[in-house]
Amino acid sequence: MTTPQKSRLGPLSYLIFSSRWLQLPLYLGLIAAQAIYVVQFVRELWHLIDATLLGHVAEGAAAESAETTIMLTVLGLIDVVMISNLLVMVIVGGYETFVSRLKLEGHPDQPEWLSHVNATVLKVKLAMAIIGISSIHLLATFIKADTLSAETIKWQVLLHLAFVVSALALAFIDRIMQPSDKAAAH
Repeated sequence: MTTPQKSRLGPLSYLIFSSRWLQLPLYLGLIAAQAIYVVQFVRELWHLIDATLLGHVAEGAAAESAETTIMLTVLGLIDVVMISNLLVMVIVGGYETFVSRLKLEGHPDQPEWLSHVNATVLKVKLAMAIIGISSIHLLATFIKADTLSAETIKWQVLLHLAFVVSALALAFIDRIMQPSDKAAAH
């Protein structure tokens, strides 16, 4: 039995439209990657607990102060969380935008941003998340600056600035492409 939607589409149109489901394995793969990040988070948290509460110091960490070790480990934890947040945005936003609706309207846990997500909004949000992740890495670099070459630090700063400029360009392009009434609503 065909639905009215299917009968309106010709066979080629239906095949092309249905091809969006080929993205499903990609999103499932990202969910698996997120599970790996959960494992990484637990490992990093265990290393923090082990080093601070149980007093076990990792090899090479003896030269660093305990405060620096804790700060770098916490920055690593924040980095894992931010990457996991980025994965959630890509999985949920991408699936909702490109594959199928999740039908979350009225659900108390529906993310606020999901109600107005589109490909452009998703790109800007991803760019902002990448800047946040890059900022964490740059902060860790500055904390370890005495162990790194000036060349390494320079390239990391330039890479971070490239991310910032790219995100600003995406946001600017998004702003100029929207009609003025939608821009006022943002």
